[in-house]
Amino acid sequence: MDRMEPADLNAAADAYAAAPLLNCLLREAAEPAGEPGVHRLRGSGRLLRVSGGRRPAHPELLTAQGWHPLGGAELVKVVSDELLRYTGVSNDELPSEIADSRDAVAALLAARAHARPPADPYLLSEQSLVMGHPHHPAPKARGGAPAASWLPYAPEAHARFPLVFLGLREDQLAEEGGPAAAGALDSLADALDGPRAPAGYRLLPAHPWQLELVGARREVREAFADGRLLRLGPSRLPAWPTAAIRTLYVPDAAADLFVKFSLDVRITNDVRRLWRHDLHRLRRTDGAVEAGFDELRRSGSNAVWLADRGYRTAAFAFEELAVLVRDGLRARVEPGAVALLAAALAEGFPGSPLAPARTVDPVAWWRAYLRHVVPPVLELFARHGIVLEAHLQNTLVAVDAEGMPAQALFRDAEGVKLPGDLSRAAAWQRLVYCLVVNHLAEVGGALAERYPDMVARVWPAVRAEFRRYDAERGGLPEIAELLAGPALPAKTNLLLRWTRADGADARYLPLPNPLRE
Repeated sequence: MDRMEPADLNAAADAYAAAPLLNCLLREAAEPAGEPGVHRLRGSGRLLRVSGGRRPAHPELLTAQGWHPLGGAELVKVVSDELLRYTGVSNDELPSEIADSRDAVAALLAARAHARPPADPYLLSEQSLVMGHPHHPAPKARGGAPAASWLPYAPEAHARFPLVFLGLREDQLAEEGGPAAAGALDSLADALDGPRAPAGYRLLPAHPWQLELVGARREVREAFADGRLLRLGPSRLPAWPTAAIRTLYVPDAAADLFVKFSLDVRITNDVRRLWRHDLHRLRRTDGAVEAGFDELRRSGSNAVWLADRGYRTAAFAFEELAVLVRDGLRARVEPGAVALLAAALAEGFPGSPLAPARTVDPVAWWRAYLRHVVPPVLELFARHGIVLEAHLQNTLVAVDAEGMPAQALFRDAEGVKLPGDLSRAAAWQRLVYCLVVNHLAEVGGALAERYPDMVARVWPAVRAEFRRYDAERGGLPEIAELLAGPALPAKTNLLLRWTRADGADARYLPLPNPLRE
């Protein structure tokens, strides 16, 4: 990436930060006002004008003197004022979080100008999300910490870094997952050329940023002092952070796995810990999903579930030092294909099948994409009542040498809902939000930007894929309701953060349904 001048860098950071914030404001607290690009803000009734489509830009507020362009700080002030009027609730935290996210983007852009991108297309896709979640007010916030504290671990800065290896005394070990999980974790010493645990201890890999965050806590400090926990040293070879930030990929042929850590930092809506209750339900959840994918394979599907095999942690710091091990890609991706992060297809990155330098048949590409991504999600719900969290960041799409979708891979048992976790209506709503609103709308939008003739063809193709599944497999009355209904559910991330709701407490508002004929 070419070096950017400070003025250009700041302008780019403002644009990256404004797009998702405006998306949230226009979706959650505004309505169209007749003219293209003009919206009436529900709190005050004022008019806001933007340019652009799915990535709005150049916000202007109508004043007595005419249209007034809003800079970054002014936009945040307008958003805060509108939300106070609209909800009757004040919030002095979210404006700072939005500013932190914008400053993080500036730091990332500056770092990327000097960084060496990974040569591997998969890793490049995971490390390409400079903007991030397109409908979150502060997608790149890093807890307000100085950039120097987190940039060394930022995937968007093309980071790669050693793991810290700890020795955990065996009587303090808490783990689940059996030999497959334990063996995978122990294999990290060979894969990353790291130190081994001495007799009487087990290897506990740690994310260096998380260790910095929790290392001074009493329970951790005392464990180091009395020998329950040893610092064995860093690995010699690096691991690669993925878009999830706290999940790292170890592509070594001997290991080929992902490791997911706690990270005591708020990223988007949640503090990203491996919570005790999620770890305790991990094997049940993952086992149910694996059984569903086994059945899919027997019916001819090549869709893949990247299994969360198990976890290891310290009894005295159960959540803080937890590490989860997940299947890698090498043995799971179709021969000759390359896995890419769906979120990267939506945001764009060099080498993407949808990049300007590439050319594909957009109609055939979209049909193939839908054929691989949609049926597994519907099938698991129809046959097993399981809701995959098939949003952009939990879905990988493998493409062949021509860039055509050839396989879908899904991940993250933490976000899966099993029968009984939600009512059927709530479960279906979650499925539709993750798959259709968060995922297909964004990738379809990126495709239509690259190929304008696809604007009128994206949603008819989605509708056709739902109908095809219903005709061939059946068993989902919700499909007919979805295709006839007036609205789709959209998660209200801005209002959720403004009202300080729990990050897991999803709230939805209705969007006009483009699937409806």
